[in-house]
Amino acid sequence: MRSVGLGLIGAGGWGAMHARTYAAVDGARLYGVADPAVDRARALAEPYQARAYADYHELLKDDRIEAVSIVTPDFAHEEPILAAARAGKHILAEKPLAMTVEACERILEVVEKAGVKLMVDFHARWSPPLYKARDAIRNGELGAVQHVYYRLNDRIFVPTEMLWWAAKSTVMWFVGSHTIDTVRWLLGEEVRRVYAVSRKEVLKARGIDTPDYYLATLEFASGATAVIENSWILPNSTPSLVDVKCEVAGSKGAIYIDATHNRALEKYTESEAGFPDILVMPSLYGRQQGFAAESIRHFIECVRDDRTPMVTGRDGLEVTKVICAIEDSVRSRQPVELA
Repeated sequence: MRSVGLGLIGAGGWGAMHARTYAAVDGARLYGVADPAVDRARALAEPYQARAYADYHELLKDDRIEAVSIVTPDFAHEEPILAAARAGKHILAEKPLAMTVEACERILEVVEKAGVKLMVDFHARWSPPLYKARDAIRNGELGAVQHVYYRLNDRIFVPTEMLWWAAKSTVMWFVGSHTIDTVRWLLGEEVRRVYAVSRKEVLKARGIDTPDYYLATLEFASGATAVIENSWILPNSTPSLVDVKCEVAGSKGAIYIDATHNRALEKYTESEAGFPDILVMPSLYGRQQGFAAESIRHFIECVRDDRTPMVTGRDGLEVTKVICAIEDSVRSRQPVELA
């Protein structure tokens, strides 16, 4: 088994999760971490004997690095992706691929010309309950899908404390991109029309100029309809950072998923009650596990074995098209058709 040299652009909390996953994959080796906050890059790189950089262009000059993860803020994906592609590196990009259709198209053009692999990290496709739901749909167990409800919400901690850049994004870009891709993947078809509403009150009153939530209806060519809910103003007393629910109703059956309060593990102490993560990114015996790690592992294996990732830049483009249509619908208060 050959080894794969890796670089990491972005040393925040999710970047650290990428680094832990690299360490858990046989043959993967982290050689460099780049972040404008070079002390943070150094702190993340040191345990893996990797080099820290303030400028990712310097990291991309390392010939030992075959592939990179782009784990920068939502609004800062395009330039490092383009630079990595031009440097001949394979790319795992965090969602969204980019925040305009034009930027996504530029990325796909440069990636194709460079002949490198591009995967967008829509890791919900590796979620065991969602995978089982997709199997049931594909096998015809539910009949023709009629309607889907999918909720992916965050505590208000996320835009007020976790993300310094929340005002430069929205909850639709931050977690709604996962929601849209998951519904596309579950149904195996593209969104044809959207209608959405959103409001700015709670966060704006705190000086953060970004919407509190989005409620969107997605229509598909088959006639199936999905209602998605994305909010990041849940109270911090909510027992889990993320609240995930999914329901799929078909002509012959239905599936109900509670990926947050499923009661598989509850913890109560003198100071708090909670539902510890057992699915997304738990650590077992010091080794990164969970479906968020599985998507990263899949990317490394595709680079190592020269395979096409199951999620490509084209998926990133389609999700961005839908989000841009949702924003148009919010502004116009009218349904918006997608080509």
